[in-house]
Amino acid sequence: MKICIVEDEAVWRDKIQAIIEKYCRDKNISFKINLYSNGEDFLNNTDADLLFLDIELSKDKEDGFEIAEKLMNSGNQCKICFLTSHTELARLGYRVNAFRYIDKKHLEEIEEALDFFLKTKIQDRVIYCNNTAGIQIKINLNKLLLVETYSRKLRYLMLDGSEYFCDGNISEAAQNLSPFGFFRIQRSYIVNLKYIENVNSREIILCNGLKVAIGRIHNKEFKKEFFQWRIWLDL
Repeated sequence: MKICIVEDEAVWRDKIQAIIEKYCRDKNISFKINLYSNGEDFLNNTDADLLFLDIELSKDKEDGFEIAEKLMNSGNQCKICFLTSHTELARLGYRVNAFRYIDKKHLEEIEEALDFFLKTKIQDRVIYCNNTAGIQIKINLNKLLLVETYSRKLRYLMLDGSEYFCDGNISEAAQNLSPFGFFRIQRSYIVNLKYIENVNSREIILCNGLKVAIGRIHNKEFKKEFFQWRIWLDL
């Protein structure tokens, strides 16, 4: 994961960098961080997946929104997290489709932003499992619809209808997949939140029309996670 921080005050740069580095090391995530004190230097080297950008930069009174607009107009697809001490400015972020706003008084929000950024990046992720013949299978998470228990195996159902039967434990699979937008909706099913078309009080409907009942003990947590996921997916 390539991250850039554009912040003119060294004390804030150091704090933000320390939080990101700790998060990535704790999660065993490969990362690279580039630091910039002004937008001009950053725009000359915009190779980033995620950008933490101060709204108000002192050099030449740079405007973070203008930097973001230049980035967007260049066709760059990196996600932008604005940093600000003036939260009233956040309302202007619709112009550049900002991913997140972080109040400098609450830098702990950086970890939450990183959590959801990783969930939106599932298209870049693959997992490996052994099928019933002992052959290692590569599964693209962006094309994975659900995982369910099947006898003593796990069935991985893909968007195109193909399926893989692999060794594994549903609890371990749920834990491994949860950072990437998957949720264990009941004892026997893990679903990709991205492909849920509809939700009611008892069940979900996936994009292929399949209905899956919501487990009673999972109901409250699922709905909280699902609607939070939808909000972030639309940003």
